[in-house]
Amino acid sequence: MGLQSRDWRRWALLVVGWAFVVVGVAGLFLPFLQGVLFLFVGLALLSLASPRVRLLRMRLGARFPAFRAAEARARAWMHKKWRRFRQGS
Repeated sequence: MGLQSRDWRRWALLVVGWAFVVVGVAGLFLPFLQGVLFLFVGLALLSLASPRVRLLRMRLGARFPAFRAAEARARAWMHKKWRRFRQGS
């Protein structure tokens, strides 16, 4: 029995999210990579596929309001870019 598209999406998000986390951890020690940026992107991707990581992200947002505000700005920016991409301009 094959995997449904929903399962493929979840697995793809998990693999890509963990790859970003690994690169982010390496970036914390390597001067030419933005480690924190990669960690945030990995966390955002993993939170789409994993309830445990989603809960961690919500707790971080409650503990650090600046994190929540930055995440909200980044999400708004991405939605704006995505709408523009979908419209073809």
